[in-house]
Amino acid sequence: MTKSSKQMYSYMFLLPAGIIYFVLFLLPTIMSFFFSMTRWDLVDWEFIGFENYITFFTESSLNIGFRNTFVYAVVTCALKVVLGLLLAVLLCTKLRTKSYLRSVVFFPTLLSTIAVGIAFSSMMHPTQGLINTTLATFGIDGPDWLGNTRLALLSVAFVDVWKGVGMATVIFIAGIMSIPEEYYEALQIDGGNRLHKFRFITLPLIQAAMNSVIILAFIGGLRSFDLVWAMTKGGPGFTTDLIASIIYKQYQGGFYGLSTAGNVILFLGVSLLAFPLYWFLTKKEVDL
Repeated sequence: MTKSSKQMYSYMFLLPAGIIYFVLFLLPTIMSFFFSMTRWDLVDWEFIGFENYITFFTESSLNIGFRNTFVYAVVTCALKVVLGLLLAVLLCTKLRTKSYLRSVVFFPTLLSTIAVGIAFSSMMHPTQGLINTTLATFGIDGPDWLGNTRLALLSVAFVDVWKGVGMATVIFIAGIMSIPEEYYEALQIDGGNRLHKFRFITLPLIQAAMNSVIILAFIGGLRSFDLVWAMTKGGPGFTTDLIASIIYKQYQGGFYGLSTAGNVILFLGVSLLAFPLYWFLTKKEVDL
C-alpha cells in the first residue's frame, strides 16, 4: 500500500463524522445566512437583501436589545468572577464545614432555570413577595424589583449570578487546589501574610481558571434567554429585552426572516467579542 493510499484510508474514518457535521451544523449555518436575507414563511420566500439587518439595527424596539445584552453580560460576568473567586478562596481554607458549604454554593447550578425564574418572580412581587415582605418587617419599603424600568434588568442579572456563581466557584477551587503547596510555604518563610499569598501566588497562578470563568460567563450572558423570559418576558416595555428574547418574539410574530437575521447577528456578535477576549486573556496565563 502506497503512502498516499494509506492517507486516503485514514481520511475515510473521518468521512462519517464529516458528513454528520456538514448536515447538522455547517449546512444549517449556511442556510441561516441565506434566509436572513429573505422574507420567508414555511412554504415560500422572497429575497430582500440586507433589509432585515437594517430593520434590526434601526428599529428602536429591536436594537435596544444590543445595549441590554451587553450590560447584562458585563454585570453577570463581573459578579460571577468576583464572588466566585472570593467564595473559592474562603472554601479552600481550613473550615470544618467547607465540604458542606461547597455543596450549598454549587446547588443552585443544578436547578432548572425556568423554575428559578418563576420562584424569584414570586419572591420579587412588589406587595406579596418574600423579599419585600421581609424588608417591610424592618420598616423598609421595598421597590418593584421587576416592574421598575431601572431595576428590572439588574434584578434578573442578580438572579442569574445567584444561580451561576456556583460553577465559577468550582472552577476557581480547582485552580487554587492545583497550586503546589511549596509556593505558599516559601512565601510564609519569607514573612508573607495571607494578603501576600493571594496577591503574589494565588491570583497569578489561577489565571487559566479565571480566563475560563470570564469566557464562559460572558458568552452565557450574551446568549441568555430562558431566565429573562421566565421572569419578565422582556418587560416592563422593552427594558429587559435581550437579543435572544427579541429573536423569539419575532418568531412568535411570524417574522421568520427578521428573527433569522437576529440569530446571525447574535452569532457574529458573540464570535467577534469572544475570540478577541479569549486571545487577550490567554496571553497573560502563567504556567506552573
